[in-house]
Amino acid sequence: MSPPLGQGLTRRGLPPEIEASRVEIEQMAHDHGLEFCETIFEMCNWDEINMIASYGGFPTRYPHWRFGMEYLRMKTGYEWGLQKIYEMVINTEPSYAYLLDNNTLMDQKLVMAHVFGHVDFFQQNLWFEHTNRKMLDEMANHAARISRYIDRYGVEAVEGFLDACLSIDNLIDPMRPHIVRADARDDEAVTDPAIDGPGKLPSKTYMDKYINPPDYLRRMREKAEAERVPELQFPEHPQRDVLLFLLRHAPMSSWQADVLAIVREEAYYFAPQGQTKIMNEGWASYWHSHLMTRHIMDDSEIIDFADHHAGTMATRPGNLNPYKLGLELFRHIEERWDKGQFGKDWVDCTDERERANWDTGAGLGREKIFEIRRTHNDVTFIDSFLTPEFVRQQGLFAYEYDKRSRQFVIDDRDFMAVKQKLLFMLSNHGQPRIQVTNGNHANRGELELTHIHEGVDIQLDWARETMGNLFRIWRRPVHLLTSIDDKPTVATHDGNEFRTQLVGAAAKKDAKKS
Repeated sequence: MSPPLGQGLTRRGLPPEIEASRVEIEQMAHDHGLEFCETIFEMCNWDEINMIASYGGFPTRYPHWRFGMEYLRMKTGYEWGLQKIYEMVINTEPSYAYLLDNNTLMDQKLVMAHVFGHVDFFQQNLWFEHTNRKMLDEMANHAARISRYIDRYGVEAVEGFLDACLSIDNLIDPMRPHIVRADARDDEAVTDPAIDGPGKLPSKTYMDKYINPPDYLRRMREKAEAERVPELQFPEHPQRDVLLFLLRHAPMSSWQADVLAIVREEAYYFAPQGQTKIMNEGWASYWHSHLMTRHIMDDSEIIDFADHHAGTMATRPGNLNPYKLGLELFRHIEERWDKGQFGKDWVDCTDERERANWDTGAGLGREKIFEIRRTHNDVTFIDSFLTPEFVRQQGLFAYEYDKRSRQFVIDDRDFMAVKQKLLFMLSNHGQPRIQVTNGNHANRGELELTHIHEGVDIQLDWARETMGNLFRIWRRPVHLLTSIDDKPTVATHDGNEFRTQLVGAAAKKDAKKS
C-alpha cells in the first residue's frame, strides 16, 4: 500500500514572518560564501511531511507497498513521540525543502540555515556533479510509466517484478559516473522501453509505437539473435554494475527491462547521498550552528536552540551519528588550518607539548573546509583528515559484538583500529561487493557472481532471497562464489532450492573428514 499522496496534499507558501527570516538567512548564507540554486520552501503538516518522506523526499513516486510501510512506520513513530521530521530537502534544481508547520520560529530558522548548507553541498560537491537535477520530473515520469504497465499487465505481475528489482538495487557501481570502466558503453540505450532493440530509432515515449512498430522490432531481434555468434564466456572483465549487465543480457520483456532501468536510474541518483552522508550532514550542521549562534537567533531563543541542537548531535552508545562526526571533524580541520597544523614541519614534529601549543596564525581554516566540501566523499574525508588527536577528543573507539554477553563491547581504542573500522563501515555503505564474472557459467547460460571478500562473510539468509530474485530476472540458475568461515564456497539458487557447497581444496579436505 502506498500513502494517499496527491489526495489532499496542498503545498503552502511561507507565512510572512518565516518568509522574512528566509530572505535574511539566504543573504547571510551567500555572504558567508555558500553557493546554491533557488531553494523553494513549502509548509506541510506532520501527515503531509510523513507522506513525502516515505517517498524519499519526492511528492510523486511509482506505487509500491514499501512506501506505504515506510509511511505507517513514520506515522506511528510521530504519534508515539518517538521521532519527528524537522526538515526535508531534495537535490533538484530548483531545490525543494519542506518545513513542518507546527515547529517554533526558532526551529524554522535553524532548519532553513541547515537546508541552505545542504543545497550548497548538493550544488558544489563533485560527487553530485552527475546527478539528474530534474529528478522531480523524472520521478513523476517513472510513476506514470509503471502505472501504465500496471494497467496493462496487472498489479501482481508488475509489483512482483518490481519487488525483485528493488531487492538488488544496491548492485550498482557507485564509481561508474566518475571512472571509465572496461565495459563502458552508452548507458542511455538501456533506459528506453525497447532495450537494445536492433533497428530501434530514437523517439519520444508517446511516439514510440508509431516510429518503432513492435512487430518490426520483434523481427529484427529474431534476426539478430539468429546471426549472433554464441559467446563462451562474458563479460570479458568482471562487471560491478550487475543491473546494467542484466539490462543488456537478461531475457526480459520490454516492460520488465524498463522497470529495471527505472530502479537503476533512481539507485544512481541516490548513490552520492550514501557516499557523502557524514560530510553532507556535517556541512549543513556546521552552517546552521555558525549562522544561528552568530547572526540569526536572539537571546530568547538560546535555550531552545541549545536543546534542539544537542538532541540532533546526541550519539547513543554503539551508534555513529553522521551529524556529530561530520560537524566536529569540519571544526577540527578548520582549527588545524587556522593554526597551521599541517605540512611537513607539523608531521615531523614528535614533541607532544609543542604540538599542543602549535599556532602559526595561518588563518586558512575556512578556505580549507570549502575546498574539502568541493572534492571529498566520506571515505576520503575520514581517510585524509581523521587524526589521533581528534579520536581522543571525541572518545571514539572500535567495538565488537560479544556472543557470550550478547552485547557490544569496546574492542580497541587505538587510532588506526578506529580509523580502519570507520573506513570499513563507510566502504560501499557496509554492503558486500558483488560483481558479475560469467554470464555463461559451465557453458549453460547460468549467471556467476563473485563476492569480493573483505573479512566479513556474506549473510546466507539474505543471499538466499536476493539470489532467488536474480533467478526471477535471469531465468537460469544463479551462482555466487564467496568464502564462508575462510573456506571457498559456492552458493547456488536454481529457482526452487538454495544450497551451498565447498569448492577446491576445502571440499577435498571436508570429504576426507567425512
